[in-house]
Amino acid sequence: MVSQKVQIAFFETGPWEKEYLKKRLPGAALSFFPDVLSAKDLAKLKITQILSPFIYSKIGSGIIKAMPKLKLIATRSTGFDHIDLKAARGAKVQVANVPAYGENTVAEHTFALILSLSRKIHQSYERTSRGNFSLEGLRGFDLKNKTIGLVGCGHIGQHVVRMARGFEMNVLVYDVKRNARLARQFGFKYVGLNDLLKKSDIITLHAPYNKATHHIINRKNIKIIKNGAILINTARGGLVDTTALVDGLRSGRLAGIGLDVLEEEKYILKEEAQLLSPHFGIKGKENIAEYLQTIVEGHMLLISDKVIVTPHNAFNSQEALERILDTTIENIKDFVAKRKLKNLVK
Repeated sequence: MVSQKVQIAFFETGPWEKEYLKKRLPGAALSFFPDVLSAKDLAKLKITQILSPFIYSKIGSGIIKAMPKLKLIATRSTGFDHIDLKAARGAKVQVANVPAYGENTVAEHTFALILSLSRKIHQSYERTSRGNFSLEGLRGFDLKNKTIGLVGCGHIGQHVVRMARGFEMNVLVYDVKRNARLARQFGFKYVGLNDLLKKSDIITLHAPYNKATHHIINRKNIKIIKNGAILINTARGGLVDTTALVDGLRSGRLAGIGLDVLEEEKYILKEEAQLLSPHFGIKGKENIAEYLQTIVEGHMLLISDKVIVTPHNAFNSQEALERILDTTIENIKDFVAKRKLKNLVK
């Protein structure tokens, strides 16, 4: 139980989050605000000791100075560039975040796309929904003994490796950081990127997006991908040159593509949980969907029955969203108990 003396303010919270937090922080004095933090709220925050915002609440020096009792900012996000860390340090306010929350969740979605393509689930569903039960053109292939190549083997990638081994697949990994112990433990082999592209029946991307990984799959190396391979991207859209995907489809080199992310998202998206916020987007979630759909249609991907596109939904499970709150609660309880913060932003 957190002491009643502890004053905690949550911003950008929905009704289900409010109920979830109230049940798990009994005894604390909790305040909930559905909107972003702004100057009009500061009068209500004079005695607040712990502040928990999401990324749309900009916590600058002015807000920190206006909260004299503030000791902890527990952001419910992985990113923390909405917080003035220098001002927080100057005021001796600690900052904690949520480093990860959807590792197995994204890995499971990755295999949902793989299985949909390997067994032509999407085509089968569309056909039977029209009353057509013909098997013509629906023959798939086994995953057993196939080679899956992972570009990036961090926390999400490691979950994908475990699942792939369960299907008795051969696993290749390209990663700038190699971990021999991990390779032995999970039974995979490190290779160069070109080798991975040449040898993999299924290629799945799990790397962060940055200058070094921009268009890591491009019009040049798409040509060396194994004929008939499947490409999956549940990481970041900017990892793949969309024109290269169209080239791969037209040439027949790619037999299938599964995308949960689109290249243009790099201009508007910082992290997945943004998509569920009413404050995210151009003018709202509906307009975003229309905007992205227009772009994808221009790339000729949605019209192909060899392509499955999901709306950046890989992270979106109830358990993953609860893990965001659970980590935030853990951060708060550790602080109140004067324990070392495991997720302290440095």
